[in-house]
Amino acid sequence: MDDGTPLRTLEHGGAVWSVTFAPDGEWLATGAWDGTVRLWRVSDGGLQRTLEGHEGPMSSIAFSPDGTLLALGAWDKTVRLWRVADGALVRILKHEGWMKSVNSVAFSPDGRLLASGSSSTVRLWRVADGALVRTLEGHTQWVTSVAFSPDGELLASGSWDGAVRLWRVSDGVLVRTLRGHKDWVSSVAFSPDGTLLASGSRDGTIRLWGGPLAHQTRTLEGHASGVLSVAFSPDGTLLASGSWDGTVRLWRVADGALVHILEGHAGGVFRVAFSPDGQLLASSSNDRTVRLWRASDGALVRTLEGHASWVISVAFSPGGTLLASGSHDGTIRLWGVVGP
Repeated sequence: MDDGTPLRTLEHGGAVWSVTFAPDGEWLATGAWDGTVRLWRVSDGGLQRTLEGHEGPMSSIAFSPDGTLLALGAWDKTVRLWRVADGALVRILKHEGWMKSVNSVAFSPDGRLLASGSSSTVRLWRVADGALVRTLEGHTQWVTSVAFSPDGELLASGSWDGAVRLWRVSDGVLVRTLRGHKDWVSSVAFSPDGTLLASGSRDGTIRLWGGPLAHQTRTLEGHASGVLSVAFSPDGTLLASGSWDGTVRLWRVADGALVHILEGHAGGVFRVAFSPDGQLLASSSNDRTVRLWRASDGALVRTLEGHASWVISVAFSPGGTLLASGSHDGTIRLWGVVGP
């Protein structure tokens, strides 16, 4: 681990809501409240290009698995697909109707499909030609999060209606509606082996769904306020959760036991992310800091300071040597990561 000084600070100009690295680690994409996405060279922090055209704040960005395309979801009811190599706009995918803000986008593992969640529907698009394959209906309020299973056969969606829905990708059939949360679902994530689905909710709980068609469930309780983010460790043995209560909790997936409570943030924890080797956990907060924790024992490794406002998003590079943080102050900071 370096001395906690950012390697570089990148100026976006608007509150940065999303940061994500390309699969090969060469590019960093950042999405902002001003409706733009910027593509940065990781090697030197150079701004490669600014992708413009959205007429509302950027809510979600995702690279295709092969890194050739970038999908951008925004409040203007559209998803835009851009070619990374030259910044060309490939196509615009429109969510028609009232209040169809796109809140989440995700590529299927094989890169052939793109899922987008809007006010109450999930749409599946064919990436090759932008055709709408199907519209998945059933949620009654905003869809906040979508995630494909690792094998690409299932799609999970979480919503303000408090439900998680599991859809079969091949034909769009609703496999199961997972009920139990008493408030909106903020985050969903599949375990690396695809056998479990985790959902975090404003009700302060995390639920682990597993077994055939997710019939079995375990409720993880302890947070004093809403859960904003959940993430599995790369080996699937741990689950991290970040909450408005200012804590990060580490749970043992096998039995749902609380392993560690990570305390220190002075505000809500927006995002949690494991390093690719699973040794470190990063958390970002509205206390203007990023904290790095050792996953094995929950020890605080370092507090990364410098942002002037809420740190909304955080992501490790694929190689695990860099950490990017995006803030409401309009900047992105790149931090060097050596080890725990």
